[in-house]
Amino acid sequence: MKSLARKNTFLPIVGGLLFAFALMPACAESQTKIKLGTLLPDGTSQVNSLKAMGQQWKDQTHNGVTLTIYPGGSMGSEANLIKKMRIGQLDAATISVGGLSEIDPFVGAVQKIPLLFHSLDEMEYVRGKLESDMNARLEAKGFVVLFWSDAGWVNIMSTKPYTRPDDFKKGKIFVTSDDHNEIELINRLGFTAVPLDWSSTLTSLQTGMIDTVPMTPFYAESLQLDTVAKHLLNVHYVTLVGATVMTKRTWDNLTPEQRDILKKTGAIAGKEIQARSRAEADEAIAAMKKRSNLEVHEVSPALEEEWRKFCETVYPKIRGTMVPADVFEKAIALVAEYRAQSKPAAAGEAKKGRP
Repeated sequence: MKSLARKNTFLPIVGGLLFAFALMPACAESQTKIKLGTLLPDGTSQVNSLKAMGQQWKDQTHNGVTLTIYPGGSMGSEANLIKKMRIGQLDAATISVGGLSEIDPFVGAVQKIPLLFHSLDEMEYVRGKLESDMNARLEAKGFVVLFWSDAGWVNIMSTKPYTRPDDFKKGKIFVTSDDHNEIELINRLGFTAVPLDWSSTLTSLQTGMIDTVPMTPFYAESLQLDTVAKHLLNVHYVTLVGATVMTKRTWDNLTPEQRDILKKTGAIAGKEIQARSRAEADEAIAAMKKRSNLEVHEVSPALEEEWRKFCETVYPKIRGTMVPADVFEKAIALVAEYRAQSKPAAAGEAKKGRP
C-alpha cells in the first residue's frame, strides 16, 4: 500500500514536470530578440533614450520583446546597417535620412535640400505632411518606421576660417562614402568631395585628408572634431533628420499588442531624442569653445542671402537626382504653404504689440 501511495504521489509530479518542459520551447519561441544598429555613440542621450525604450519593451511585454543596441558604428556604415537588416543580421536601426535614402530617395526631401527651411518649425511641418507617404514607401520596401526624429541643424566645421561658398571650393569636404549622388553633385559644383566613413573623420582632419565637415554640434563634440577643426560656420545648412526602422519581417512576427507597445514607446523615445538633441547643440558649441577655443562665425543677413542664392542655383541639380522631382516640388510647395499660414499670425502679433 505504501508503495502504491508513493507511486500515486510521484506520477502527478512527473506529469507536472513533463507539462512544464513541454511549455518551455513555446515560451522560448515567443520571445523576440531585436538587434538594433546605429552610428550614434554609446553614452549619448540619444542612445540612452533608445536603451530606456528597450527596457520598456522588456517590461511591458513581460520579456516577450528584448532589445540589444550596437552603437557607435560597430555594425558599420548606415548602408551596411541596411544591408545587415536585409539579410537578417540586424532587425532594426536608428539612421539618418542619408541612410534611409538608400531604401527610398523620397525621404531626402526633409534633409537634402540645403537652406530650404528658415526654421525647425518649417521642417517639422513639411515632415509631418510627408510622414504618411514616407512610412508607406519604406514599408513597401520592407521597413516599418517606429518613429521619426531630428537633431536640429547641421553646421559646417573646418580647419580654416571659411565662411563664403567660394571659400569652401579651396577645401576638401567630407562626404559619406555611401552617398554617391552627393559626391557627384559636390564635385560638379567645383568643390572637392572626399568620401569617408564617419568613424574616420577625426584622423582624416588630423592628417589633412579633409578640412571641412558638415555635422551637428553634439556629434562633432562627441568625436572631438573641434580639437582640429576650430572654425564653425553657424549657417543653418540642413537639418539632420532620422528614424528608427524595423524590418517588416520582424514586425510581422510580433503580436498586435507588442506592436502597439513598440509604437507608443517609440513615439516617446523619438520626442525625447529630438528635444535633447536640439538642446545639446548650444551646449556642445559652448563646450567646444571652452575645450579648444572653437571660433563660431555668425552669419550676417547679407552672407545668409549669399548662401541662399548659391543653394538655389544647386536646386536643379538636386531635383530628380538626390531627391525625386515630385517630392522636391511638394516640399517647396509645403514650405510656401507654411509661410503663407504663418504671415497672418505674425502680423497679428505685431499689431497686438503696438502702442
